Amino acid sequence: MQAVHDLTIEGPGGDLALRVFVPHHEGAGLPVVVFAHGGGFVMCDLDSHDEFCRSMAQGVGAVVVAVDYRLAPESPAPAAHDDVYAALEWASKNAAEYDGDANRIVLAGDSAGGNLASTVAIAARDRGGPAVAAQALLYPVIDDDFETESYRLYGAGYYNTTKAMKWYWEQYAPDGTNDVRVVPTRASTLAGLPAAVVVTAELDPPCSSGDAYAERLAADGVPVRHRRFDGLFHGFLTFPTLSLTAPAREEIWALMRDALAASDHRFSEETR
Repeated sequence: MQAVHDLTIEGPGGDLALRVFVPHHEGAGLPVVVFAHGGGFVMCDLDSHDEFCRSMAQGVGAVVVAVDYRLAPESPAPAAHDDVYAALEWASKNAAEYDGDANRIVLAGDSAGGNLASTVAIAARDRGGPAVAAQALLYPVIDDDFETESYRLYGAGYYNTTKAMKWYWEQYAPDGTNDVRVVPTRASTLAGLPAAVVVTAELDPPCSSGDAYAERLAADGVPVRHRRFDGLFHGFLTFPTLSLTAPAREEIWALMRDALAASDHRFSEETR
């Protein structure tokens, strides 16, 4: 990285830590990725995903703003959602200080972070919040439907399990999931959301829900780049020594660059 900045902003629940990764570059106007880490809403932090964020910043060619959102069960939903939304607002106002372009913001996250990225994208649309150019949902935890095909086939013995997923949801949403800030499919429509990159893994219990969300986004008119990695498991992107991880990352970084380029093209067409 050219620079890495640890800083604290005022969040909805008090101090909110961010880590800003600035890749080597010339000039300004880099896209900005606001990134929410995975960990079942209950664990992981800036350090657990530090290497992954560095790889993303370099591979996409973007400033990455990682968010150390509040964790359950001490801070149940929608605390994490609110923190990521606050980070999005901060990035929109402060991107230029890090050579970022506030008009080219991507909301991204892996696993539980993919849930947060998706729900914050909806909130930004509904509240008239900061403009979001794209969303990147990496094996996202979309909902708490444990009866899908992937849960039936891969709910045990493939790293992530149905038992673990049920426990995570109990910690994160003890008051239920009938809230669009918790489950993005509670939204009446997904129309008008930013272009999406949706990545799923075949051997992951939440895979079917992620695939279905990509299909619903497309049905509602959202440009979608959907890639399912067959034979791989939940969380594989954060295993850098796995032989299949590096090429998968490169493919995903390219999909994110493509989504941004398409957004840039639409923006230029609209402003003519």
